[in-house]
Amino acid sequence: MRKQYPLAVFIAAGLALCAAALPASAKSASFDGTWNVRLVTEAGTCDSSYSETVAIENGRVRPVAGAASVSGGVGTDGNVAITISRSIAKADAQGRLRSNSGSGSWKLAMLGCAGRWTASRA
Repeated sequence: MRKQYPLAVFIAAGLALCAAALPASAKSASFDGTWNVRLVTEAGTCDSSYSETVAIENGRVRPVAGAASVSGGVGTDGNVAITISRSIAKADAQGRLRSNSGSGSWKLAMLGCAGRWTASRA
């Protein structure tokens, strides 16, 4: 039986900020706005896919709704590197955003889950 975990909260919160965001600059502002994020599980016991909406402001990513703690952000070149924590679970995501889309990978090691994410401007 597959366990259902709110992974979207981890990762999409994850295209999110809380603690240590990357330095903001005029260039990173080009990624500002609302993004639709879709996560697909390729390994592990997490649900097969998740969808979430996140907001980016000055390189900082935050969930539109949710209570996860997120560190990291979007660099001026579009590189995404974040860690999302909720309770005892901790997920890492990395990838790259371009002007209107993005993609990358994620891993939630304690549950043995991993996969890919894609994003598009809302």
